[in-house]
Amino acid sequence: MEISSLISAILRYLDDLNEGVYIQQTLETVLLNEDGKQLLCEALYLYGVMLLVIDQKIEGEVRERMLVSYYRYSAARSADSNMDDICKLLRSTGYSSQPGAKRPPNYPESYFRRVPINEAFISMVIGRLRSDDIYNQVSAYPLPEHRSTALATQAAMLYVTLYFEPAILHTHQAKMREIVDKYFPDNWVISIYMGITVNLADAWDPYKAAKTALNNTLDLSNVREQSSRYATVSERVHSQVQQFLKEGYLREEMVLDNIPRLLNCLRDCNVAIRWLMLHTADSAYDPNNKRLRQIKDQILTDSRYNPKILFQLLLDTAQFEFILKEMFKQMLSEKQAKWEHYKKEGSERMTELADVFSGVKPLTRVEKNENLQAWFREISKQILSLNYDDSTAAGRKTVQLIQALEEVQEFHQLESNLQVCQFLADTRKFLHQMIRTINIKEEVLITMQIVGDLSFAWQLIDSFTSIMQESIRVSPSMVTKLRATFLKLASALDLPLLRINQANSPDLLSVSQYYSGELVSYVRKVLQIIPESMFTSLLKIIKLQTHDIIEVPTRLDKDKLRDYAQLGPRYEVAKLTHAISIFTEGILMMKTTLVGIIKVDPKQLLEDGIRKELVKRVAFALHKGLIFNPRAKPSELMPKLKELGATMDGFHRSFEYIQDYVNIYGLKIWQEEVSRIINYNVEQECNNFLRTKIQDWQSMYQSTHIPIPKFTPVDESVTFIGRLCREILRITDPKMTCHIDQLNTWYDMKTHQEVTSSRLFSEIQTTLGTFGLNGLDRLLCFMIVKELQNFLSMFQKIILRDRTVQDTLKTLMNAVSPLKSIVANSNKIYLSAIAKTQKIWTAYLEAIMKVGQMQILRQQIANELNYSCRFDSKHLAAALENLNKALLADIEAHYQDPSLPYPKEDNTLLYEITAYLEAAGIHNPLNKIYITTKRLPYFPIVNFLFLIAQLPKLQYNKNLGMVCRKPADPVDWPPLVLGLLTLLKQFHSRYTEQFLALIGQFIRSTVEQCTSQKIPEMPADVVGALLFLEDYVRYTKLPRRVAEAHVPNFIFDEFRTVL
Repeated sequence: MEISSLISAILRYLDDLNEGVYIQQTLETVLLNEDGKQLLCEALYLYGVMLLVIDQKIEGEVRERMLVSYYRYSAARSADSNMDDICKLLRSTGYSSQPGAKRPPNYPESYFRRVPINEAFISMVIGRLRSDDIYNQVSAYPLPEHRSTALATQAAMLYVTLYFEPAILHTHQAKMREIVDKYFPDNWVISIYMGITVNLADAWDPYKAAKTALNNTLDLSNVREQSSRYATVSERVHSQVQQFLKEGYLREEMVLDNIPRLLNCLRDCNVAIRWLMLHTADSAYDPNNKRLRQIKDQILTDSRYNPKILFQLLLDTAQFEFILKEMFKQMLSEKQAKWEHYKKEGSERMTELADVFSGVKPLTRVEKNENLQAWFREISKQILSLNYDDSTAAGRKTVQLIQALEEVQEFHQLESNLQVCQFLADTRKFLHQMIRTINIKEEVLITMQIVGDLSFAWQLIDSFTSIMQESIRVSPSMVTKLRATFLKLASALDLPLLRINQANSPDLLSVSQYYSGELVSYVRKVLQIIPESMFTSLLKIIKLQTHDIIEVPTRLDKDKLRDYAQLGPRYEVAKLTHAISIFTEGILMMKTTLVGIIKVDPKQLLEDGIRKELVKRVAFALHKGLIFNPRAKPSELMPKLKELGATMDGFHRSFEYIQDYVNIYGLKIWQEEVSRIINYNVEQECNNFLRTKIQDWQSMYQSTHIPIPKFTPVDESVTFIGRLCREILRITDPKMTCHIDQLNTWYDMKTHQEVTSSRLFSEIQTTLGTFGLNGLDRLLCFMIVKELQNFLSMFQKIILRDRTVQDTLKTLMNAVSPLKSIVANSNKIYLSAIAKTQKIWTAYLEAIMKVGQMQILRQQIANELNYSCRFDSKHLAAALENLNKALLADIEAHYQDPSLPYPKEDNTLLYEITAYLEAAGIHNPLNKIYITTKRLPYFPIVNFLFLIAQLPKLQYNKNLGMVCRKPADPVDWPPLVLGLLTLLKQFHSRYTEQFLALIGQFIRSTVEQCTSQKIPEMPADVVGALLFLEDYVRYTKLPRRVAEAHVPNFIFDEFRTVL
């Protein structure tokens, strides 16, 4: 929308000028004023650039869709805005930036004509750009062969503004010839704004006059001549710059005496770099255009182009420029102080000489000479009278004083006295220094700033990234030279920021932030090679430490000392460590640098780089290490975890080993980054269960500088943590395995072989740490919620919408009420109800057992977390337990006496402590409320029926408890009990009361019936129901009286004799 407001502002200003709103100002007078001329030309040029950039970066179709969606969703705002004008301006042009796409006819002039602009204004702007040097750049480039570089900014502006008056490009041969002769005699690839390059041979191809005018420049003989010239220049200036950069060459006197020579060298370097970088850029030549290919090949051949040599020239020039600038800045800051110092020294020398000739000073054999005494006094006064502010007069006078001192030495035969000669020579030297010092002008710095502009390479520099990285890999100290290059590139920020700053615009900060951020990202990208190279060495160290070097035992026989010395591998580790520390030294040589407005601290860069590389490698190891084949027998879970554990341990150990050589906190980085990777993957996996997904940009774990890579999913899981969780669920499936609670172990139902045990969770703890187990626990919570939600919708579907099932339940309810009574003919009533509802129990059983299975896994995880917490950080465990107990005691006290304190709603204490308790395993998953529920009719009786329908499938075993009768009809007792318990926990406690009462009634009625029929043994179903009550009390940690309220004590006593 900004582009629309810009053109509206330009048109409004032009109308105001025409109508005489600005008294005594017309378009002509504004264009005669230096600033007015620049600003008007820039306004039109920037409008054109914005149009071109929009079309290049956002495809026409995408723009149209964006406008439509904006119009739809911001109807109120878009009604007030000039939406029609914006749509007219930004609708699709048919242009596509895709390689090989054809340019639409009359593009971009028809696009530029969508908003009509005063033709006189366009014509006058083009006239000014054609004839004037509007930025007075030629003064910074006095040599005629540098003229096209001096006018490069203006040439780019002219290129863009000509599209507003395409008739010139089509038919005005003379004007086009004049433009080409002035701006493009030796160049045809231009940068129009911040590194966006255009090849005129291609851009002006559809325009007859422009194409004809450009033919002279594109003539192969001219191409050859320019290429050869720049090849020769770059060779010459490169050797000069290398000479200047030799240690001790650029001294202060040398610089002050040779300012023009040094500046000329700088100009030549920068002009050659600019020409070669632009004219050899791949982006400037369409590979499908035969003529352009020919021109490019010609340039590459004749300029003997070698990107490495060009890059070396850029590096050396940047370094040379940087040193010169720093020297000049320092000299400027000390200029007056030094001048005054030299003046004082010279004057004092003259006064001392005057004293010598007075005959009073005992200097060897100097006769008294009053004339000389008076003359030297006068000279001393003259030196003191020199005025720093009037530099021209002071300079002239200083030259005269130097001549006078030379003459006095000759005419009065003072050469014979060495001390006098020395005093005179010293004074002359100080006067020379004063002349040099007064010549230090800020203009030199400004010229260097103009000449050193690298904004044309803002995008092209990326093509040199691989060369930069390779040179750093070979010689890490190269980073110091690169620092100068990055600073040179940062000077490109002046171009977009200059006018924003002058206008005191609030956008200054955001634009500076954007460009500085882009540049810092590029610096990070280049320097990432250092952590990459470090990790390559680190992987070799890991391999040596884990596979080759044997740990030395505490006691050792001396004859075995040689075997444990392992000098070869240890030397290799030392060599690799040294290489790593050299890389560290390289990056730290860069010093803290201000890139734009962002401070770049090399230590932070190194740490971020190491983190980025660590994240990349660890994330890849976790992704690759946890891919399972579901058909594998036995499961690959434990072997893969052990293998991954060894990899992670290798990373961890080597990271610990290397931290001192790199000067970073290895363990802190390791824990922070591994926890971030695992938490991010858990978050992404849990997105499957959320309606509103957490996107990468919203994630608190994802980072732009140290991104966590995303991998393509290999199955239904999004990440490795999902695959791990689903593999555990697959191998502990209650339909295939039987969980023995006392042993914490799962056995295969058919083969009775051990499938897995609690050792699995110790292994996960070793491999993925506490974060891994915690993440697994979180994921299981989400899965339980999903299962419970599925269960509720299933309950609605198969029970509440089925008339026959409801009738059966009603009949049963009538038969068993009141619940305290004994049901007559109970066996027949219960069996009849089970038979009528038989078809619904399969799905019901599956849902309940899935929840139960996940609850068992959550219990195991909590045990493992709690065990390791007590073991590894007993103080934390003790503090958490005490805080938890204290909080619960306070909350209970508040409920008994509401005047006592209770955490307010906005207090996050309870929320935060829960996270800590879960991480330390100090919680009971069975007490957790997973979902909010409404009242469900028949809920207790359905669950009771379900339980007694499953009891015949189970049998009691003295050693193992309740086990499945037939593997063909699998039911596993612990998941069944825990699943029912969890389900009931989600509802009001009265449902549980009714459920337990129904079980009690079932036990009493069945026992009563057996007694009346004189059956001595307790029926198997009663044993099962009593066992369920026992387990229920044990798991929920409730007092025994809860069960004894529904079943008489003597039945429990008899049941124990059965056990």
